[in-house]
Amino acid sequence: MLGSLPAPDATVVLEPGVPVDVRLTLGVLQRGQADPTVQSRPDGVWLCYRVPGSGDPVSVLVRPAPSVLVPGPVPVLAWGPGAEAAVADAHRLLGLDDDWSAFDALLAPRSAVVSGAAGAGETAGAVGAAALPHAVAQARRANPGLRLPATGRMVDQLLTVVLEQKVTHDQARSGWRWLVRGFGEAAPAPAPPGMLLAPTAHAVRRIPSWAWHAGWVQPAQSRAMLRVAERASALERLSGVPVGVAAETLTAVPGIGVWTAAETVQRTHGAADTVAVGDYHLAHHVGEVLTGRRTDDAGMLRLLEPWAGHRQRVVRLIGLSGVRFSRFGPRLAPADHRRR
Repeated sequence: MLGSLPAPDATVVLEPGVPVDVRLTLGVLQRGQADPTVQSRPDGVWLCYRVPGSGDPVSVLVRPAPSVLVPGPVPVLAWGPGAEAAVADAHRLLGLDDDWSAFDALLAPRSAVVSGAAGAGETAGAVGAAALPHAVAQARRANPGLRLPATGRMVDQLLTVVLEQKVTHDQARSGWRWLVRGFGEAAPAPAPPGMLLAPTAHAVRRIPSWAWHAGWVQPAQSRAMLRVAERASALERLSGVPVGVAAETLTAVPGIGVWTAAETVQRTHGAADTVAVGDYHLAHHVGEVLTGRRTDDAGMLRLLEPWAGHRQRVVRLIGLSGVRFSRFGPRLAPADHRRR
């Protein structure tokens, strides 16, 4: 027994040699506090899923390192038929194949002084053309344990991202809970109460057309999800191809655009350079943080061009910088027709 937990079916203690912030790194995989498949709890981060390829179910507990600022051991415990495969791939899940050294070198000793929206007169990156506002550079120094996770689970990630297409945060989270609780399966013990496996592609294909409405899922979303489920075997193979090829191939699926493809490969491949074009707020946020002015997608890509190879790293750090962007107009409050 490990505390109140039974002995795991497989375990590994990773010694990454770099800081790893388990909660911050895996947090991008959790769809809201009530996500039935990923939860951050006092004992660590729990993930319940099916191993790509075999489809074997597994419940994984990733316990945090003693410090998020310096290297330390990261225990990974797994239960269920997929336990061995899950611990074998734990380094990839935690983004340990993601090498930040080249990016961090650009933030090393500073010689340039820039004025930016996030801190006029503060020191910034050593390369003038690629200088970051102080708050963004400081976000990296304050979060050296940030990694970009790579789950390899194409279909699971596609289903979550499709539910986020052109809807509010609340709609997307509600739709994911409805889908998993209604059509998912029990996770291997000792997963915490309420945690489940996401539905299989077969289960998604069997959802009645009328049921999607009850889940607050829009018709365009349900059509896209069915197309993903119909192509599940081919899509899962994309986890083994280069990120650019995977993203381009995804957009050939009707209902999967460049935004959906980017948001997916960011999590399946740990894509350090793939930016989500078409996001409702992202371009505005990037523009205001880097220049003090709102911009569009084309402007965002121009601003991030000096950081080619690291553009998604910069975006993640902008999100952690504490700099908020201006919002205009009333908050969107979509009508809820689920009971009509």
